[in-house]
Amino acid sequence: MKKTLILIASCLLLGMGNTAKAEENVTIGKQNIKVEGGRMTPEALWAMGRISAYCASPDGQKIVYQVGYYSVKHNKSHHVLYVMNADGTGQQLLTTSSKNETDPAWLPDGRISFITGGEIWAMKADGTDRQQLSKTEGGVEGFKFSPDAKKVIILKSLPFHEVIMKNPEDLPKATGRLVTDLMYRHWDHYVESIQHPFVFTVGDGFAISTTGTDILEGEPYECPMEPFGGIEQLDWSKDSKQIAYTCRKKTGLEYSISTDSDIFLYDVETKTTRNLCKPADYVAPKVDPTITLKVQAVNSPENLKNNVGYDQNPLFSPDGKYVAWLSMERDGYEADLNRLCICDLATGEKQYVDWKSDVDAFCWSDTKDALLYFISVWNATENLYAVTTLPSKGKGKVNPQSPYQVVQLTDFWHDFGSLQMMNNGCQLLVERHSYTMPADLYVFTPDMKAAKKATFPAGQLLQLTHENDHILSQLDKPTCQQRWVDTSDGKKMLVWLILPPNFDETKKYPTLLFCEGGPQSPVSQFWSYRWNFMIMASQGYVIVAPNRHGLPGFGQEWKEEISGDWTGQCMSDYLAAIDDAANNLPWVDRDHLGAVGASFGGFSVYYLAGIHEKRFKCFIAHDGAFNLAAMYTETEENWFSNWEYDEAYWHRPQMPNAKKTYHDSPHKMVENWDTPILCIHGEKDYRINYTQGMSAFNAARMKGIEAQFLVFPDENHWVLKPQNGILWQRTYFNWLDRWLKK
Repeated sequence: MKKTLILIASCLLLGMGNTAKAEENVTIGKQNIKVEGGRMTPEALWAMGRISAYCASPDGQKIVYQVGYYSVKHNKSHHVLYVMNADGTGQQLLTTSSKNETDPAWLPDGRISFITGGEIWAMKADGTDRQQLSKTEGGVEGFKFSPDAKKVIILKSLPFHEVIMKNPEDLPKATGRLVTDLMYRHWDHYVESIQHPFVFTVGDGFAISTTGTDILEGEPYECPMEPFGGIEQLDWSKDSKQIAYTCRKKTGLEYSISTDSDIFLYDVETKTTRNLCKPADYVAPKVDPTITLKVQAVNSPENLKNNVGYDQNPLFSPDGKYVAWLSMERDGYEADLNRLCICDLATGEKQYVDWKSDVDAFCWSDTKDALLYFISVWNATENLYAVTTLPSKGKGKVNPQSPYQVVQLTDFWHDFGSLQMMNNGCQLLVERHSYTMPADLYVFTPDMKAAKKATFPAGQLLQLTHENDHILSQLDKPTCQQRWVDTSDGKKMLVWLILPPNFDETKKYPTLLFCEGGPQSPVSQFWSYRWNFMIMASQGYVIVAPNRHGLPGFGQEWKEEISGDWTGQCMSDYLAAIDDAANNLPWVDRDHLGAVGASFGGFSVYYLAGIHEKRFKCFIAHDGAFNLAAMYTETEENWFSNWEYDEAYWHRPQMPNAKKTYHDSPHKMVENWDTPILCIHGEKDYRINYTQGMSAFNAARMKGIEAQFLVFPDENHWVLKPQNGILWQRTYFNWLDRWLKK
């Protein structure tokens, strides 16, 4: 269920999956919507521009960035490009047609390259002199030029029939799919094509050749990796002679039970490849696909030296001597500690930056004071950190086994979502957001002397864009508080409280317990276009958002305590958070409490419905797991259920965690249900199949419980289409208002 999306590249791509093509005759741009009464509405939320890809010019003087606009009327999106000076002045819209223009990158001659109509184009920095560079019949899905600009990587999809057989030629209208192995679906689509990276030569004027070399020629593997990988999973060496790329070289059943991906080094001249993670003679131990890999030989101490977990998103160092990437240690565990690995290309030696939490995005520096910069969550906020080899006088933590240490740069109640080096590492171009602030771009200028003294912020932060100020200026903002709550195991849990605009502590407010998904995704200062705390608070609700056991940012032990214990400590944490609010905060209306959540949060709602003992007046579960035995064989990524449940439901006898997991499945608690519930699900959700939500709704109605089922035939684990999004929000608040505002 959890999938960390980490995009690090010369241009950073955010909000993947929201690039639906606009109709040729429909131009969608910035909307000057009028908001009545200062209250956030679904319509105001969908009118906001969404900043995604961005990058600075090589000389650091200009920045190009992408914004997505959405039309509820046309049920379409339109992605456009802007350019501005490095200080945020001189903003100019470059896109002039109704076609999407995406994935901007700078060329050495000062022009901007981008994708439109499935081809790579270039234009001057003022938007003039547009020129088509590639001719692939609309096949470009991502690209990256080499540093010498003589070559370019182009991502293209190829037909793939390893797990779904090709239908007979004489049955062109047949819609059946003959499936022969696992991993035949990903997220929201059937796997009938896979992406491969091709190397094309670049000629005069950056014209791209019509034929290229497939880096994975003849190999039945995907690169980038499904379901969210992009061009950030490949990088050029500084001499343009090599490409580092991410790949999980497995198919079928073997793929479905393993998270083992590696970083490969491809030589462009010799067309040879070597694995940077494993020795050339490595042979993976045999495994039982129905038992968690945590107890199998693949995760033995000796075998862990071979980088058997997720390894992805390589970046060459500025001097070309090293490649750094994100690395998880164990196979089969998608929520393992996300470490920053640094590999010496000359010796093959790998070292890991000693840090207590997940590294979520990183970039190299080119200064003497810092080696790399990264983003990480700690105490429910995503802040900036620097990796240095210099002695630390502040809060940096030194590992005797590693020459690297970490110093903190910022300590905001905001999240940084991505970053890239700017001006040779003297500055960072970053995206920043919070519960009350959608994404905007900033420049951060680090001050390493202040960082080593733990003086925050250790540097200057300059806001460049104000994409949605014309809407935000009309809205009354909620306020946010932190509260530390005692848990039943004697620990402290950080809980966010989001209070309605114009909050009056003498009044009582209906209150929502927010149940996070993942199950190991942070409750940091995120901004969402569905689970948006600002709009919830603006509708008059207090939100209680606990960082329960199982969430990152409080140490690996805290994060891992949820695996095999979905219905134990984390559920006690939910109840502790809402009981603390109801009993100790006089403005919380304890007679009008609701519980809401998606994914693992939806599972949490289904489970709480059976144990809450009249605390809540209503529930909302979106894309939640209801029957864990059914989900074990329904979900497409079998490693997830194996690690979380320990083993298959048909095993006898069962390991203790498996026995507890299947025994405590929410569908076995329906006999205790007594409270109205809204179930929401997308039929194209292949991570948690829509039959889970349908079964929960059917069970509630058969018990005579008030219930509704909002089902989207064309949506996946998320709701991405504008009119579906508005319907989602209206249904959500109509349900809450019906039961919590009587």
